[in-house]
Amino acid sequence: MSPWFKSCQRCFLHSSVLHRGFRCLSAVTNRRAELQLHSAVSRWCSTVQGQVRVRFAPSPTGFLHLGGLRTALYNYIFAKKYGGSFILRLEDTDQSRLVPGAADSIEDMLEWAGIPPDESPRQGGTVGPYLQSQRLDLYSQTAQQLVQSGHAYYCFCTSQRLELLKKEALRTGQTPRYDNRCRHLRPDQVQDKLAQGASHVIRFRLEVGVEPFQDLIFGWNRHEVAQVEGDPVVIKADGFPTYHLANIVDDHYMKISHVLRGSEWLISTSKHLLMYRALGWQPPAFGHLPLLMNKDGSKLSKRQGDIFIQSFQRDGILPEALLDITTNCGSGFSTNRIGRRIDELISEFNPSKITTHSALLDLEKLPEFNRIHLQQRIEDEEQCRLLVKDLQGQIQEVHTTEIQDKEVLHEDYIRRVLHLRKGHISSLKELVNPLYSYLWVRPSFSCQQVAALTAEAQHIASLMLRLIEERGEELSVDGLSKDLKNVAKQTKATKYREVMKLLRLALSGLEQGPSVAEMMVSLGPAEISHRFQKLLLLSANKD
Repeated sequence: MSPWFKSCQRCFLHSSVLHRGFRCLSAVTNRRAELQLHSAVSRWCSTVQGQVRVRFAPSPTGFLHLGGLRTALYNYIFAKKYGGSFILRLEDTDQSRLVPGAADSIEDMLEWAGIPPDESPRQGGTVGPYLQSQRLDLYSQTAQQLVQSGHAYYCFCTSQRLELLKKEALRTGQTPRYDNRCRHLRPDQVQDKLAQGASHVIRFRLEVGVEPFQDLIFGWNRHEVAQVEGDPVVIKADGFPTYHLANIVDDHYMKISHVLRGSEWLISTSKHLLMYRALGWQPPAFGHLPLLMNKDGSKLSKRQGDIFIQSFQRDGILPEALLDITTNCGSGFSTNRIGRRIDELISEFNPSKITTHSALLDLEKLPEFNRIHLQQRIEDEEQCRLLVKDLQGQIQEVHTTEIQDKEVLHEDYIRRVLHLRKGHISSLKELVNPLYSYLWVRPSFSCQQVAALTAEAQHIASLMLRLIEERGEELSVDGLSKDLKNVAKQTKATKYREVMKLLRLALSGLEQGPSVAEMMVSLGPAEISHRFQKLLLLSANKD
């Protein structure tokens, strides 16, 4: 054994994953445990050596939601951590439930999220097609192989008979299951029915004697499926495969090394391993991810419209904020801080730190995650340029007919606004709501509003115009804050608070918002002068 392998084995021996596994392994002999441990270590070491191929295999019966994104993310990070490939495969065999546009949208959302697949229906690859509906011959051939080897059989039971079995089981308080009736048909009976063109499915013959397997997260597991389930359908009457057959066939021919999927599939893994054994194939390593739940412990539901990735994109949520919050509430990372980007998630990922506890997601914290990631984008020159372009489009869409000065659409102006507001806003969309409309549209205010604040409006406007002329282009928040206090001291009867309210009214038409000094720096000398000239004229006309 090489020194490198011994080192890797020592790491694995001390991992929490292995310890969890051994706690479940009470009925297996030491020798058998050693052999299985060696196999598990070998798989783990091959991961480090870069022989990783993982897949995300959603069904386009709906659009990508947060739970699906999280599964895709862990697969992507796992692949990139160990120099492997991340594959997108669309399991579209349930033709009756396909949603138009969902297949393209799933890949669009992965690309938007910054975790694009290396191989996919769109990208192509050496082991395609990546749509299951285009791989039907492969499933049919594999099913026939199982039939010929005696591991599967034709079933001619009608839907009416199966429904009666179900009703009878429920009536007697039992779990509905197929009674395996057709596995006992003689070969000549099967041939007669096939010759008559009888509708049929193909079922896999479940056998007792399931081998325990080591899940990379949940440890040693074993489910004696033959004792609790009837023989499962692997090819439906319409010729399409079920999930149980299609996913193992595709994982085998696509050379998937590790299957990282939701823990709801953990109980089915023993069934899948029986199929691998029947076909003489080496199964991949399995790791079942704990579920993503609402913060109250309830299950995320696709009926919650706000969990679909498109809705987050539409609401101005940054993809890196979504990736950050879904990993922050889970496990598998050496730190748990806000603000991690994808490269940091990859470097900090540690599979042995993934726990079996459900990840509780608090979406109320998402604005805070988005605020921090938006700030990081603003501070990055190239990312900020993209933000400017995005905001330009939003401004034109919202304020199309109201903009009096096209200068507000210039890159330098918008970039200045972004830098002044970074850390204060959670999304770009905030900057086009009424609170910030003064940045893009000149405000209106009345003589009555001015008079309610002070009788010295004309004097204050003159002082401000003189200040702007003296300062020129050199405006700073700190400098103006001091200047504004000096201006307030030059009034006779107007207190500092009322001076600020007057200036805010003239600059924005609002009573609340950023500091007056920041407003002035954002707007710039020319626009400030324009707005204070309006205040001066309005006050003079009143007098």
